[in-house]
Amino acid sequence: MTALALAALLAAFPGTGATVAPSAPRMAPSAPDSTQTHYAQKNVEALRQLLRNADTRARRLLCRYRLYPLTEDARYLEGLPEDPPKDATARELALLAGLWGYRAAEASVFGVMQAGRRSTNLLDAARAEDPDDPFVLLVEGQSLLFRPALAGGSDEKALRRFRRLRDALDERPDAAIAPTEAALWTWYALRETDRPDAADALHQKLTARDLPPLYREFLKHPPE
Repeated sequence: MTALALAALLAAFPGTGATVAPSAPRMAPSAPDSTQTHYAQKNVEALRQLLRNADTRARRLLCRYRLYPLTEDARYLEGLPEDPPKDATARELALLAGLWGYRAAEASVFGVMQAGRRSTNLLDAARAEDPDDPFVLLVEGQSLLFRPALAGGSDEKALRRFRRLRDALDERPDAAIAPTEAALWTWYALRETDRPDAADALHQKLTARDLPPLYREFLKHPPE
């Protein structure tokens, strides 16, 4: 299972476990962030070095958020705050929501409920702080994709979040999310919303590029 696929499947835990024509994907490069680059290349050692040298909470959370799907090392999920920190940014809250989602996969049945509730609360707080923050859109879109409908899941809403994510990345090239990552999730959401023509067209554009290993794996083995 790829790290992107694992991230998607674990995003289901925060909630449990009419057709709009999609716009053309934005494939223009943004200024790369080192965590983004190392994640796409599956360079665990480089990410660990970044974590060791991180001098801000935001940077530490980002490194842990990228490392866990690559390693499934539960140490990266230790010491997470149970409540939203009062001075946290939307990005930090979204990253914490994602980490609590990962934590749910390590927990007992009762622990899953607790971790899922904390993840949901953090994501709500992140959305209230900045609903267009790229990490808020990414984590929320994944959660909407993999949550059951009875728990608020919606493939259509997820697709809209990923389309908004592409727009947000145009304005925030320092977001530490690659435009290609947003395009991959858009492709997946197009498949899930039964838009095969649009999904196939985007898939062809993506596979024609020289993608890093993690992204190639996602296209070959998307979440089931």
